Amino acid sequence: MSSVLSIYNDGVIPCFSRFCRLERCFYAHFSVFALVYWNCVRFSSVGDWSCLVVGIWTAASTLMGGCVKAPRIRSKNLISIIFCEANAIYGIIIAVILINKVSASGYVDGNLRPDYDIASMYFAGYAIFSAGLSVGLSNITSGLSVGICGSSCALSDAQNGELFAKMLIAQIFASALGIYGIIIGIIVSNFGQFPN
Repeated sequence: MSSVLSIYNDGVIPCFSRFCRLERCFYAHFSVFALVYWNCVRFSSVGDWSCLVVGIWTAASTLMGGCVKAPRIRSKNLISIIFCEANAIYGIIIAVILINKVSASGYVDGNLRPDYDIASMYFAGYAIFSAGLSVGLSNITSGLSVGICGSSCALSDAQNGELFAKMLIAQIFASALGIYGIIIGIIVSNFGQFPN
């Protein structure tokens, strides 16, 4: 087990080879950038598509069923679908921000410079990864809660038209989860500066 876990001071990284130095290890060169570039986009887009699919499906199916009894609820209850689409826009915004933060400035002719700060590279990589993860997970929860609130709003509005404004406030609070997630994602992504 001691050959797998190595010490950063010697320039050796955690790897499956005992004599794997930082300059010769494929994982040292590739893993951080693959983690950052692929996973930040993947987690933010998974949150986007999940909030779109589940939130809109939940709200729209109930809205269509409620329109049979009360056709007047059709137009004003589309606001819950718009809230779900706004969460998807949050994920697209953070994905563009995170992709623009990724850089490979420490490489010269395909090799990592010996004076490059590896600890800062890992810190920036994990900061960008956690920013995409936080926005994606907050978009999933926000989309689910907006869809459930939109479903309840459509059914309660079909029964009593005076309840729409009260249920709309619940949808706004449910949609605020996505705003909190993108704020946290932007703050965390500001720490994701790769060293030059």
